[in-house]
Amino acid sequence: MTRLNLKELVRPVSKDLDAFDKKQDKCLVADSALINAVVRHVMTSRGKRLRPALLFLSSRSGRVYTPKLVDVALSIELIHTATLLHDDVIDESEIRRGRETVNYRWNNLVSVLMGDYLFSKASRVMVSTGSRELIDSISVATERVSFGELRQIEEMANYDLGQEEYIKIISDKTASLFAVACEAGPILKKASYQKRRRFRDFGENIGIAFQIADDLLDYIGDSEKTGKPLGSDLIQGKVTLPLIYSLSKSSRKARLEIVDLLNNGTNKAGRVSRVIKFITEQGGIDYAYSIARSYSGKAADIFGILNDSVYSRTLRELLGFAVSRDN
Repeated sequence: MTRLNLKELVRPVSKDLDAFDKKQDKCLVADSALINAVVRHVMTSRGKRLRPALLFLSSRSGRVYTPKLVDVALSIELIHTATLLHDDVIDESEIRRGRETVNYRWNNLVSVLMGDYLFSKASRVMVSTGSRELIDSISVATERVSFGELRQIEEMANYDLGQEEYIKIISDKTASLFAVACEAGPILKKASYQKRRRFRDFGENIGIAFQIADDLLDYIGDSEKTGKPLGSDLIQGKVTLPLIYSLSKSSRKARLEIVDLLNNGTNKAGRVSRVIKFITEQGGIDYAYSIARSYSGKAADIFGILNDSVYSRTLRELLGFAVSRDN
């Protein structure tokens, strides 16, 4: 599903997303030429706005929508954008969404401080909701994001990493914000704990599926669409599900050979393609897709408590997007 398809798909909440965009633009105007220049650069290529879209769709599907959710969506997206600015410094990335990264165009200091600035903005927006429970939930999710990122760094080039620990890492660093985005409506409407839990689990599971699909793009994605060459994660030492599965299923000899390649210069000519070929032949790509689909299936459990509507039907289609997207 392309970016254009996604834009068409979320049309039922286009007015909510327009309100979100306007509030975001207003929030980020500053009395600083540098900040305004960085904001213009970052916002020229707006992301998928998947978390805001899920927030609006899930809350309207569950009849727990409130206008305050525009602020909640803004807070969550500011946190997400801040983590991307920090990630680009960690990964030494030069391109993000087809444009120069902030750290590449300016420097690492600007990127880190801009990320901190967005975190502080997100905190102020959170407070404006007036909900202690919601502030607590978003704070916990933000803590999980940081913890997940640190765990990922800790496990760099650990080719003994297991699937269970990998899922825990991506649950924290990615799925946590999806979860709180979907739980926000029930929190503000003071819904029952059971309803909150169902919405939170929906977001968590779709977030896990989304991240597995994102990791798969490192092996089979179109570089022009993803904005990075194939094997970038491999070169950086990131251990993701297709590799974890393939190493666990291969012979001892093949495993040792691939781990040796990974430990001794994957960026050398031909080595990335060799590792990707190994993963494909071992069934790592197909297996990762199957796991992403299984989490998407778990997310679908929520439809039992939703009335049929254009919003719930769109949510169902978004489950497919989370797994099958190409960028």
